Amino acid sequence: MFQRTLFSRSTLLVQQAAATLDSPLAARSAPLLQRVDRSMSSVTIPPPACMLRPLEVPLRYLFGPGPSNVPPRILAAASRPIIGHMHPEMYEIMNDIKRGIQYAFQTENNMTIAMSGSGHAAMECAVFNTVEPGESVLISINGIWGERVAEIAERMGANVHRLVKTPGGYFTNKEIEQAIEKHKPVLFFLAHGESSAGLCHPVDGIGDICRKHNCLFLVDTVASLGAAPIFMDKQNIDILYTGSQKALNAPPGTAPISFNERACRKMFNRKTKPLSYLFDMTHLSNYWGCDGKPAREYHHTGPVSGFFSLRESLAILAEKGLEESWKKHTEVVAYLYKGLEDLGLKLFIAERDLRLPSVTTITVPDGYNWRELLAYIMKHHQIEMTGGLGPSIGMVMRIGLMGYNCEKTNADKALNALADALKNCKKSKS
Repeated sequence: MFQRTLFSRSTLLVQQAAATLDSPLAARSAPLLQRVDRSMSSVTIPPPACMLRPLEVPLRYLFGPGPSNVPPRILAAASRPIIGHMHPEMYEIMNDIKRGIQYAFQTENNMTIAMSGSGHAAMECAVFNTVEPGESVLISINGIWGERVAEIAERMGANVHRLVKTPGGYFTNKEIEQAIEKHKPVLFFLAHGESSAGLCHPVDGIGDICRKHNCLFLVDTVASLGAAPIFMDKQNIDILYTGSQKALNAPPGTAPISFNERACRKMFNRKTKPLSYLFDMTHLSNYWGCDGKPAREYHHTGPVSGFFSLRESLAILAEKGLEESWKKHTEVVAYLYKGLEDLGLKLFIAERDLRLPSVTTITVPDGYNWRELLAYIMKHHQIEMTGGLGPSIGMVMRIGLMGYNCEKTNADKALNALADALKNCKKSKS
């Protein structure tokens, strides 16, 4: 009804305008009015009732594996007026983002950008650009992220070899080198922060092994960046990526990634074009001003507000300092560990040094339905915690205190909610 009324008013205005002019113009306006009337009658789908209501979003404590709560300063940055994605001011912001990523990654790599998309976009970008159909790749799998990379590589025609452990298991450097010697991959993948299991995997020495065997080293730090130390250049990591929505505390939708010179030589000397046009680094390197050309050409429209947010989140990290950020996550998660153990809960990763500071996993307590526990916590405390993901489903519950949420007061909220759920949810007698 609203739509018909709006169109009727538009038609009336056209009629009134034509009536005030000479009759020849009015005569010429008649076909236009007929077309307007016909277009009105062709609209058969009414406006959806949900779109006529204001947007409502609940306030919740996001204490899961991400996204995390966004601080007011970053929300304010996202609300800045939109500018053109190819304006000089936008290029300056993108240059700031590049330098912020270089600091966060501890790298001097020129080929450093932020993907327009979530961490999966960076994951696909890394594989699509450095691997060609038929080439051998080796993927370490000890949770869901290795599984995802393996599937991506298989879809684009790579010869995928898997190095597998149960969720939470880690690979020794000897195991990795033996597998690389056997399969002779062009790329080896490792998740530094395997958030589905709560593991922070050791990285030292693996980059050296990959260089020895002429293999690129790809590392996922989506869940670990800003919470656990990583040194891209010192640890000889060839490709590193992360996501905006974890310890960086920006909204989901941007994904920093960096390629060193070894990766660039492989990437820009391909025999075939990358599978994806959107993720083709030949174009993205120009869009981000990394290819040395004097002008940036249009490739795609980047998420302007998302880049505002990412720039602000990287600025906050730079102001705080990486060492202070790592220290804060270590202190708060130690406080959380003690509280969990006091509740009689078992930490899933036994070795303390292998636990991911940003995402803590606890073994599902005996006799409880983990879904009921999490639903109770959400309903009565407005707190999000999650169960496992991929191969860890049914094995763990996950608590994330990262970035803005990394405070002892939030650990107390999480612990009180868990204690309440354990007290009030039914426990089976078995």
